[in-house]
Amino acid sequence: MTDTPSLMFQETAEAAEAVERLFAQEAKTFAELGRVIAERGPAVVSMSARGSSDHAASFFKYLFEIHTGIPVASIGPSVASVYDASLKLERALHITISQSGGSPDIVAAQASAKKGGAVTLAVVNVADSPLAKAADIVLPIHAGPERSVAATKSFIASAAALAGVTQAASGDAALKDALGRLPGALAAACDVDWEPALPLLTNAGSIYTAGRGPGFAIALEAALKAKETAQLHAEAFSLAELMHGPMQLVDKGFPILAFVPEDAALASSAQSLEKLRGFGAQIASFSSRDLGESTIRTPSTGHGQVDPLVSLVGYYRLIERVARERGLNPDTPDKLKKVTETI
Repeated sequence: MTDTPSLMFQETAEAAEAVERLFAQEAKTFAELGRVIAERGPAVVSMSARGSSDHAASFFKYLFEIHTGIPVASIGPSVASVYDASLKLERALHITISQSGGSPDIVAAQASAKKGGAVTLAVVNVADSPLAKAADIVLPIHAGPERSVAATKSFIASAAALAGVTQAASGDAALKDALGRLPGALAAACDVDWEPALPLLTNAGSIYTAGRGPGFAIALEAALKAKETAQLHAEAFSLAELMHGPMQLVDKGFPILAFVPEDAALASSAQSLEKLRGFGAQIASFSSRDLGESTIRTPSTGHGQVDPLVSLVGYYRLIERVARERGLNPDTPDKLKKVTETI
């Protein structure tokens, strides 16, 4: 294992500055989105994304539905690009999330959504991409160049941008304050002690990642990063779903990584983790609360629905180290490339 910091390690540390730039430079865009959503009164928000961007969409789904009551639906990009279906989205807001903004399938989905009556929003890292040029509104995430195949700062910035959309639509003051504190919390999270979870993952053959609400969306992202950087098989579940069929696989020594923010699901999440420990699971939890042995304490924005983003800084550092301990380069998985274009 080399001691030279990977690009993934370095770029994770850049997330705080990226989010700070985002909110400083796109204040007018967020204001415009708040106005458009208020005037249009969308009955539904539709979304298209793939990979990590789709997990940012899941994070948004929970936040937006909690704060506005407007349902959020995922549209499979292939519905337009492969199956040539016409989308019927009168009054809808359609959001597409993409770092590159160049994949043909999501560009086609956005075009179909616009033709079907939706106002289209592109959340992108490349502001002059085909997706951005064709959108009604563009929200650049200002993450800057990202060279590691693993999306870190761009994922956090995308999710933060979507949290900003939620705040603009809802006008929630507590959420606004939390987003103002987010860059500082992300910077502080670079010093999180994730070492307690290292033995749990380094030699594992398979793990569960878990959470509730916005924490489940981050568990989805964590599972993907385990696969693509450390070649570690990981499945993500809501802690509620884990109590059903997936629990049958949990026995002595089974590793589970949980994301447990201080929100309305905290008590039920803690109860679920205790039940899993009773079956012999080995659990490490990212939380601003002390949840017992192997808790990885993370800084807080003061808002439990935003804090899962903060926990990702420590997790990205953890899985980067796991990859290197397993003899892998987290920046260059041998079967993957940075930009994937699908139809």
